[in-house]
Amino acid sequence: MVTNAIRNIVIVGGGSAGWLTAAVLAARYRTLEQGGLRITLIESPDVAPIGVGEGTWPTMRDTLREAGVSETAFFRSCDAAFKQGSRFNRWVSGADDDYYFHPFVLPQGYGEADIASQWQRRHAHVPFADLVSYQPHLCVAGRAPKQAATPEFAAVANYGYHLDAGKFGVFLRTHCLEKLGVHYVPDHVTGIRSRDNGDIAALHTRAHGDLEGDLFVDCTGMQSMLLGKHYGIPFLSQRHVLFNDSALAVQVPYAREDEPIASQTTSTAQSAGWIWDIGLPSRRGVGHVYSSAHTTDEQAERELRAYLKASGAGEDLPAPRKLSFQPGYREKFWHRNCVAIGLSAGFIEPLEASALALVELSAAMLADGMPVTREQMEAAAGRFNATFTYRWERVIDFLKLHYVLSRREDSDYWRDNRCAETIPERLASLLLLWRHRPPSRYDIDRIQEVFPAASYQYVLYGMGFHHAPGPAPRMEDGAAADGFLRDAANLTRRMLPALPDNRALIDHIRSHGLPR
Repeated sequence: MVTNAIRNIVIVGGGSAGWLTAAVLAARYRTLEQGGLRITLIESPDVAPIGVGEGTWPTMRDTLREAGVSETAFFRSCDAAFKQGSRFNRWVSGADDDYYFHPFVLPQGYGEADIASQWQRRHAHVPFADLVSYQPHLCVAGRAPKQAATPEFAAVANYGYHLDAGKFGVFLRTHCLEKLGVHYVPDHVTGIRSRDNGDIAALHTRAHGDLEGDLFVDCTGMQSMLLGKHYGIPFLSQRHVLFNDSALAVQVPYAREDEPIASQTTSTAQSAGWIWDIGLPSRRGVGHVYSSAHTTDEQAERELRAYLKASGAGEDLPAPRKLSFQPGYREKFWHRNCVAIGLSAGFIEPLEASALALVELSAAMLADGMPVTREQMEAAAGRFNATFTYRWERVIDFLKLHYVLSRREDSDYWRDNRCAETIPERLASLLLLWRHRPPSRYDIDRIQEVFPAASYQYVLYGMGFHHAPGPAPRMEDGAAADGFLRDAANLTRRMLPALPDNRALIDHIRSHGLPR
């Protein structure tokens, strides 16, 4: 018999992070069978989830499918919509016609030809993403990324989701309890009991007494009850790199029930931040993320209301909800028998929707590397900490890239973002390399990179970055690249009339479902 075996996993905190972690672990291990892990989730009735993470990456499709979720049920329960990428307005110059896309589809011929150099050499008058991918054209036309006959989770064009974060947590909780055998304790944690070696032995709850466990997962949000407060693991602020620390969020009803649903997140730059705009079937989720060091709450709200008025929102809107946050992450994420996932591990502004993706990646690595005994835990923690330190640093690099390349001069916010001392060293060295060649897979070279080299290309060239011309390529290399660009144009022409309207497909899913 194995001693010190890891059998009881206790997750503290619900919301999207807690219930998504529970679903990933419970789907992987036989929670309903003898010999499987016992997974308990404690959720305080006194603490409401923040509930503003409304965008996901395409990875969420695999995560939900592997958890045994029905995509049809997910759409119906979570007010979900399709997301095919992001559109950035006014980030480069601030002009009305200043925009670019970061789609979820790779550039046509990516990895097979130097598409970026050929675009710059012969086609730079056309926006990069518009030339190398069909997906921006689908978004502009309001098309869905699949057809009604396409099975659940399958795609014609790669997609993630927009969703109601509050409803998503409730949906996952129901699935975990009814289908995956997760043990649910709705109670408030009032204390922590430790073992002699410093491990957490049990959590004391108000109504259920002590709940013991072998491994504890901290999903308590920004308070980081276990990793931060109990263990005192330092928080590494990144405010010197990414300035935004405040947000005003509001839910905006549609003027008409049949109003189009955007198939992308729209991010529109402002004087000291940017505004997100996410379309769900029943409403839009809109918010202004900004730096309190560069503007006031009052000015941020004025810009938000001006945006809402210009985008067709009605006059009778609720007061925006104010959120404050410190951008950064923990010095480590797994200490002794405690792992932090979600906001308890860290938070960087919602640009590019990395929050839920990092929850997915964390839950997946915990599931893959689950130690069998306590003796294995230090090795598993070391690997986990190294991996997620790298991932948080890469998220920061990629988000900073959007600001570094802006040419806006209308405020100190944009000028300060370009100061050399605010640019991470690794990003600065990559930008130096990219002055003479496009980003390649050798620059962003982990098997599971958070953002691949293709994403860097979309942002670099969308923001107007050009690399100095290198040696002339062989004629056949240029011809191959042009062939892929023609393929992208042909796919655009074929897919636009073949794919349904975004709202029409979502309405069909809610009424009739998708084939399994």
